[in-house]
Amino acid sequence: MKSIKHYVDAVQKRTMSYINQRRGWTTDRKIIVIESDDWGSIRMPSREVYERTLKEGYRVDLNMYEKYDSLESEDDLVFLFETLSKFKDINGNYPQIPANSLVANPDFVRIKESGNVEYFIETIDKTFASYPKHTKSMNLWYEGERKGIFCLQFHGREHFNQFIFINALKERKEEALWALENKMGGSITKNGDYKNYYVAASAFKTIKEVELGVDNIKEGIRLFKSIHNKESKSYIGTNYYWPLEFEDVLHAEGVKYIQGITTHKLPIQNISNRNKLFHYLGEVNRHNQIYLIRNCFFEPTCTPNIDSVSNCLKQIETAFKLSKPAIISSHRCNYIGNIFEDNRDKNLIQLSRLITEIQKKWPEVEFMNSEQLGTLIENDRSF
Repeated sequence: MKSIKHYVDAVQKRTMSYINQRRGWTTDRKIIVIESDDWGSIRMPSREVYERTLKEGYRVDLNMYEKYDSLESEDDLVFLFETLSKFKDINGNYPQIPANSLVANPDFVRIKESGNVEYFIETIDKTFASYPKHTKSMNLWYEGERKGIFCLQFHGREHFNQFIFINALKERKEEALWALENKMGGSITKNGDYKNYYVAASAFKTIKEVELGVDNIKEGIRLFKSIHNKESKSYIGTNYYWPLEFEDVLHAEGVKYIQGITTHKLPIQNISNRNKLFHYLGEVNRHNQIYLIRNCFFEPTCTPNIDSVSNCLKQIETAFKLSKPAIISSHRCNYIGNIFEDNRDKNLIQLSRLITEIQKKWPEVEFMNSEQLGTLIENDRSF
């Protein structure tokens, strides 16, 4: 039975979402931004590991990210880019995916060599090189950027909580040892709610973890610059968690826009005993960084029982009626076929249908990425 607090929290969340949709920056232009998280991160390494994990008793078939999400292969990127390249807006621009990406993953070999007591990372180029169908994926990232259909942005150092993982290894927790042995991005438990708690990189429990997390985010944003030879102008926290200290670091490193949803999760209750904040589109923080708030969702992999296209179109219509850009959340897992090809193939058909219907209903639509939208808001202080 759910507690009264659960229902109070749910009502509060809906109320704040309703209010925040109406606050902040407005425009008469019909703008579409498709923000997509998790690019470059390890989740389920392969179909073989998936089948082995399921056989071992872990119900990975009941968690859509565990079942479908995986490091993007060359085919995944080629087919996504082919789909996006079929469309152009009134300005001649393709639909562009702001690809919120990670720069590293756990180095499972070195962690194991340490006796499971030290944590190490490998950079994304090494991760891609270790997968059989992924060696050209980074080059495809850059090709997509040059074409204007892919825009790499910073999502964190890695999509993995080193503190939870190392503590679990020291305690000899079965699912952590299984993840280490199979080089998985964490794991669910055999008897639980089928959630993978190891992937929430910034779900810190102590002040010390926050301090170490700040060091990690500094390293991550600098790795982003050195690996990709560019700055990221926007950031989104993994699982919508980040401490306010991250915003200080990101500001110092040139990040001007912070993506998210209305609810910003604080990893520890460090602001008047609060564990969440609420943001609205165009809101600025103490560094004048601008919050970009998602108000539409196209997540067919995670919502298989609804018509994701029709649902997203309704949300876009609501956004436009409120004179807001439509900022669509659409995670990487929707476009991955490394585990099950039909997941990618059927969702690309739905993505094509969504964009077709958008242009049919709003022929004046403009496609932008997060940085372009942030710049537009920054240059318009009328609100």
